[in-house]
This record gives sequence, C-alpha cells and structure tokens, in this order.
Amino acid sequence: MKKIYSLLCFFIALAVQAQENETLKKLDSRSEFYSDIAKQIWSNPELGYLENQSSALLQKTLTDAGFTVKAGVADIPTAFVAEYGSGKPIIGIMAEFDALPGISQKAVPFRDPVVEGGAGHACGHHLFGTASVAAGISTLEWMKENKIKGTIRVYGTPAEEGGGGKVYMAKAGIMDDVDAMLHWHPSSANNAGANSSLANISTKFRFYGEASHAAAAPERGRSALDAVEAMNFMVNLMREHVPMETRMHYVITRGGEAPNVVPAFAESYHYVRHPDALKVKEIFAKMIDAAEGAAQGTQTRMEYEIINGVYNLLPNETLARVMQSNLEKVGGINYTAEERKFAEDIIKTYPAGVLVSPDDASEIAPFEVNEKGAGGSTDVGDVSWLVPTAGLGTATWVPGTSAHTWQAVAAGGTSIGSKGMMVAAKTLTLTMMDIFKDPSIATKAKAELDTRRGAGFKYEALTGERSAPLDYRK
Repeated sequence: MKKIYSLLCFFIALAVQAQENETLKKLDSRSEFYSDIAKQIWSNPELGYLENQSSALLQKTLTDAGFTVKAGVADIPTAFVAEYGSGKPIIGIMAEFDALPGISQKAVPFRDPVVEGGAGHACGHHLFGTASVAAGISTLEWMKENKIKGTIRVYGTPAEEGGGGKVYMAKAGIMDDVDAMLHWHPSSANNAGANSSLANISTKFRFYGEASHAAAAPERGRSALDAVEAMNFMVNLMREHVPMETRMHYVITRGGEAPNVVPAFAESYHYVRHPDALKVKEIFAKMIDAAEGAAQGTQTRMEYEIINGVYNLLPNETLARVMQSNLEKVGGINYTAEERKFAEDIIKTYPAGVLVSPDDASEIAPFEVNEKGAGGSTDVGDVSWLVPTAGLGTATWVPGTSAHTWQAVAAGGTSIGSKGMMVAAKTLTLTMMDIFKDPSIATKAKAELDTRRGAGFKYEALTGERSAPLDYRK
C-alpha cells in the first residue's frame, strides 16, 4: 500500500512539474512580446495619475487575453481591476506603471537625457506593470487548460511615486475580499524575503503673506518665503529630537517670483518617514507645530495639504517563503557579453566603495525576515495591513544600482531590464499556481496577518478623508 501511495505521489509530482515547465516555456516564448510592451511604456514615461497611455496599453493586453477589465476604479481614471474566474481563492497581483519627474535618460551607460529635465522610469514601473500583466495572463491560461477554480485579479495601481494610488483603492474596499495579494519591484538583486518598509506622510505647506516693493516699502510686506525658511529651520532642528530611524526631507517648490518683490506666496514639500506608522503621525504633528510657529513669527497665514500617507509593509512569512522557493526555481539573470560590457560601464559610474560584480545578478539572496522597515516607502504597505501580501525584487538593474537614478532608467530600457522582468513574471506565476493548488496557504497567511496586526486592528489611512490627489504632478 505504501508503495502504491509513493508511486501515486511521484506521478502527481511529475504532472505538476510538467504543468510548471509548460507554463514557463510559454512565458519564455512571449518574452519579446512583453519586452515590447515594457519598452513602449519606458519610451513614453507618464507621471502619477497621468498614465493614460500606459494604463490603456496594459488594460488592452489583459482584455485581449480574456480578462474582464473595469477601468476608473476608486474614482481614479488610470486605475483598473482585471478579473478572470469565480469563487475562492481570490488571488490579486498589483501592477504599477508611473514614472518619476526629472530623471530622463537614454538606454546608454553614461548620463544622456532623452529630454533635459523630462520624466523617466527610474523606479522601473514600466517593467513592474508589464511583468504583473504577463503573470496574470499566464496564470489565466493555466487555469483554463486545467479547469482550476478560483479568481485571479490584476490591479492596475497608478501613482505609487508619492501619489498613493493603492491607498485610495484600499479605502474604496475593492481589495477586501482578496485571499492573497502579490507584487514585485525592479531591483539590482534577486530576493523575496519577508521585509518591511518605512511609513511615510508627505505634505505641502503653503504660506500666504503680503507682497510689497522689497526696497521702497519692505515694511509693508509679509514674506511667505521667510515663513518657509523659518519652518524648514525648525524642522532641521527637530532632527536631534526624533527617533534615530526617522527620515525627514523637503524641497522648496515655490519661493517667490522676483527678488525685488516680497513673496506673497511660498510652498515647501515635506516627507517624514519612520518604521512605525504611529510614530510618523506623532512626528508629523510636531512638523505642523513648526509650520504654525513659522507663520505666527512672520505674520503670515499657513495651510497644509497631506499629499500622501502610507503604512509600513507588514511582512507575511507564509507567502514570502512560497515566493522564495519559486524564485530559487526560476533563478537569476545571466548576462550576454554585450550586457556584461554595459554592466561594467555602469558600475564604473558608481561612487568609490560600491563593490559589486555583474555576476551578482545571477545570485538569489537567502531568505530573511525583517520586521523593521528601512530604505523607502510604498503604498503597498496599506494593502499589506488589509490582506496577506508578499513581494519580490529581481535584478532588472545592474548590481549596485540605486533606485531613482539615471542608471536605473538606462538598464530598464535594455535587455537587462527585460530579463529581470521575466524572472519576476515566472516567479509570480508559479506562486499563484501554488496557492490555487493549495488554498490552505492563503488560510495560513490570513492567520499570520491577524496575529501580526493584533486584535482589534482598524485601518485608518494616513491620508485622512481626502480623495486621491489627481493633480499632484501637474
């Protein structure tokens, strides 16, 4: 009897392996198709909430493949949900596609903007959205061929770069019934650990004064720029008196029009980050106090607008371990001679002390659990507190590349970016297949979520009651 059972398990494993191999072969056969989609988005970088062509291209690709697409969800014109199947489990996968301002770059290993001061995909979201769509389509085809029950959704999530698109989609409740949510992100390494991130509130502080001739009648003026500078000075003094993990940074977005006119309006744009969302709220309250003090001291008026607010990522080890296993199956990136030369030239542009090799792109980082956030912030954080969520990074950039740099834009427009994108698409596909075949994975992931967020958790977005800032990049 034991021999029969062992044989049965063996043949089942062979059948599963055959399905996986066939699915991965299909993805390989379409790598050029998906690379072309990513390149179209890379060549037309669109900023947050303005990604009309990028969103439309991904929606059409999903519709052509058999998904039912609902556009303009959560009152966001470029957000969408593409769905296939019915019943449980419901597996979601998120797709981003917004670019960053001011980092235009050609696909060459030296600084050369396409448009001076123009936008560029310095965070690789052209690859992000395309790989998620590719994974959704490959999983749909596998479900059809094998009569798999359940529902797959691809969430088109705009404006991750400071616009918080997922926050407003989460607030709209369109993710509440998801059993497992997956995502990925372009990177300079391959990893799928259960890691956190920094919570963040970003805000524009606006000061209103009185204009006057700066030489003939300065006493009649009330400088809004003085208020901005006073606030920023006090915020900088705060750095000594906040938890050491805190990050605060700002730019002056409006400082006046001419030196001989006392500025009647000025604006600064501030970020405050910390591994704990509650700490971010506390520090932000002190920042408001500084702004109010600056207004009082300069006899100006202050208003502020929260542009974005995101939670720290809540790790889910259950899902992350499944993702890690599949990433190890797929493997890393192997460069051609031409790609290696490109990578070596990129590495030469790094600051001294960055010790990396092109060969690092083939490595898979060991699994780790890191509950204390570091680095950047993401609106995936809010989703991770509502439904079990896991993600991975793949080497779409040359090892050692930092996000939000021209080097990231350059590699993202080459075959290096496309290869990393397909590693992500394959890993996401295999992970979705695993959960559909064994829904108990999602059940365990939900139990872990409940434990990590604690009893009585109630989601309250850090953005408050405001609607999506659809014009924040205009």
